[in-house]
Amino acid sequence: MENLISVIVCTYNQERTIVRTLDSILMQQCHVPYEIIIGEDCSTDTTLTICQQYAERYPDIVRLLANKTNKGIVDNYFNCILNSNGIYIADCAGDDFWVDPLKLEKEVTILEKHPNVTLVHTDWVKYQESTGRTYPSPKKPFTAPITDGHIMLEAIIIQRELPVIQLCTSVYRTSIIRDALSKNEALFRNKDFGCEDLQIATLMSACGKIAYIPNVTLNYSQGENTVSHSPDYHKQFLFTRQVTHQSYLLAQHYQIKTLATEQFFRQRVFELVMFAFRAHDKQLLTETLQYEKEWNIQRSYKTSLLFHIMRYECLWITALQVRHIFINVKRLFH
Repeated sequence: MENLISVIVCTYNQERTIVRTLDSILMQQCHVPYEIIIGEDCSTDTTLTICQQYAERYPDIVRLLANKTNKGIVDNYFNCILNSNGIYIADCAGDDFWVDPLKLEKEVTILEKHPNVTLVHTDWVKYQESTGRTYPSPKKPFTAPITDGHIMLEAIIIQRELPVIQLCTSVYRTSIIRDALSKNEALFRNKDFGCEDLQIATLMSACGKIAYIPNVTLNYSQGENTVSHSPDYHKQFLFTRQVTHQSYLLAQHYQIKTLATEQFFRQRVFELVMFAFRAHDKQLLTETLQYEKEWNIQRSYKTSLLFHIMRYECLWITALQVRHIFINVKRLFH
């Protein structure tokens, strides 16, 4: 691997934003050279054409990996890692964009100065696509310049502050993720996982120290709907179930079992039951029961109550009607 930063851009159907993303990377001023690896995941719009134009315009910087079949975010991301040439990795999603031209310079300088630092991340803001307005990100639980990664593991796994590490603000060491992939690929590339960043943040924290820069370097795009905030209860159930199971496997692997993690998984079971209740779907309820058993969760009182209501169809329908009336009344007063 060369003294190079590999910037990964995973994109799918982002014709409106991908130019903004790539331009924000190309404006970087850094003493270490960088390459941009675009993982284009079979978009059905003009995203691929735009990426091809950038690869032709910047042949010494941009490498386009145009997938022949849609791989999904997890496989797409880790394929880009395996095709990277740099000793450091950064990434920026195809709808987000960097706002500090010295972002990479600041982060790589820390990594060069501190060999025991595995990852450097920064502050960021939410960017509302419809209005162009920005909003502060969640409060950071670890704001020291350098923190022992082990004390961050619990917070990262239970996502008390979402996210503890925003990976699109980060630069981390390639050798660590490459080594981990070779030893336990399933922990990172499980096709059922809902995201690619949680396992990387956990790994980097388990392997060394984490550095934080309090400057905003990223606008994190928020559209009308996201995977984690979809109005579709079935999609919400799937995403929550995937990410929770991912958190569970990471907690098991890194032997993180605390009162906070137990409370987290108990709350997630309740959320899954609520999605099943709102969707009026018995299959989702059955899946929840399976994962509740696998995660060895001691059921809460409110979860038990919901399970009891959903055992009886008439009671379930009545409860849904009452909920609908309550929501409508609440809207009248707001």
